[in-house]
Amino acid sequence: MLSKRSLVGVRLNFHTLAVLFFFLIGTQVFAADPAVVESDEAIAAGKSVFNANCKTCHKLDQKMIGPALRGVTDRQSAEWAKSFIKNSSAVIASGDEYATALFAEFNNTVMPAHTFLSDDDLNNLLSYIEFGDKVDPAAAAATAAGGEGAVAAGGGIPTEYLTVIVVVLVIVLLLILIVLGLIISVLTKYINKQDLDADDKEFVSQKFELGKLLKSDGFVIIVTALVIALVAKTAIDGLYSVGVQQGYAPTQPIAYSHALHAGTLEIQCQYCHTGVEIGRSANIPSPNICMNCHTHVQNVQGKDGISPEIQKIYDAVDNNKPIEWVRVHNLPDLAYFNHSQHVKVGGIECQTCHGPIQEMEVVRQHSALTMGWCIDCHRNTEINSQGNEYYDKLVQLHSDSKDALKVKDIGGLECAKCHY
Repeated sequence: MLSKRSLVGVRLNFHTLAVLFFFLIGTQVFAADPAVVESDEAIAAGKSVFNANCKTCHKLDQKMIGPALRGVTDRQSAEWAKSFIKNSSAVIASGDEYATALFAEFNNTVMPAHTFLSDDDLNNLLSYIEFGDKVDPAAAAATAAGGEGAVAAGGGIPTEYLTVIVVVLVIVLLLILIVLGLIISVLTKYINKQDLDADDKEFVSQKFELGKLLKSDGFVIIVTALVIALVAKTAIDGLYSVGVQQGYAPTQPIAYSHALHAGTLEIQCQYCHTGVEIGRSANIPSPNICMNCHTHVQNVQGKDGISPEIQKIYDAVDNNKPIEWVRVHNLPDLAYFNHSQHVKVGGIECQTCHGPIQEMEVVRQHSALTMGWCIDCHRNTEINSQGNEYYDKLVQLHSDSKDALKVKDIGGLECAKCHY
């Protein structure tokens, strides 16, 4: 029989093991943020945040400009993820090993700070990242293996699949022609052995003449139809491209680098483009704004004297002449666009329309900026009504609907909104 002391020891050991067991289990159970949940409401709200702030550089299950995001709360804690999203540069500067390694892996690409996102926004975003738009792992792996350009713009089929399909169709057509040729040859030999009239025998024995085929009405009609279809398609594509300058990247009078200023130095867009939150136009900065910094920063090349590009700013100030920047983003005069309405009221990030501007050495037009592109955005973008009294009445009127309040619900598809 066990003594009383032995029983006490066993009980203490059992309690110790139990505490350790629940501690280990608890660290796994409670490591996940309870606010990161798999609910339709959180996922829908998180998708809106993702599309507005992250979609340009990230995908859930595939590397893009930045890493694939799904599983981030498995690799790191949810609190770490929130801190990184809000200010990645601060996390990297703190010496965090994982953040530093990630920064190096993606060529020291700086992610813009998102300090304006609330805790609810971040929780919803992480819920969408972990549980939203799940795809088949095998399909995702196949797409990732094909590379970023492996998806066809129209139907979402990888280009190598399209090539294989076309090659297979060509081979099948060739096989059909060969089989038909063999059948005709066998039938001709068989028919020639029969007792035929002179006219029938002449018809069966006639030889194929390419010249007659090229001059035949059927061949001329087919070729003419193909040429007309090709010309019509070219003309229609040309008409659809009128006024579309996607990818346009003109040479500027001063080699200004957004990658350096907005990316590395993290200068906010609003510092230079002063009208973006208060008016229709974002404003092109005057030389005086440049001189706020370049009165002191004169040489970016590490040599004595003033950099040639910075000297151009000094010359513009001395001669009292504006810098003749070349406009990159042009909307037709018939279209009305208000920056403050989108940036200040709507809370839209600059990157939503202008792309990863913080990575561009030479600014280019990232989006198509067509009417269809704008309308599609109005159909899908949800209204951020939190803390904005302007939308209180609209939210109340929309409360009976199960769908989220979107731009299309407040007149975003009305012609007079943009064409006045």
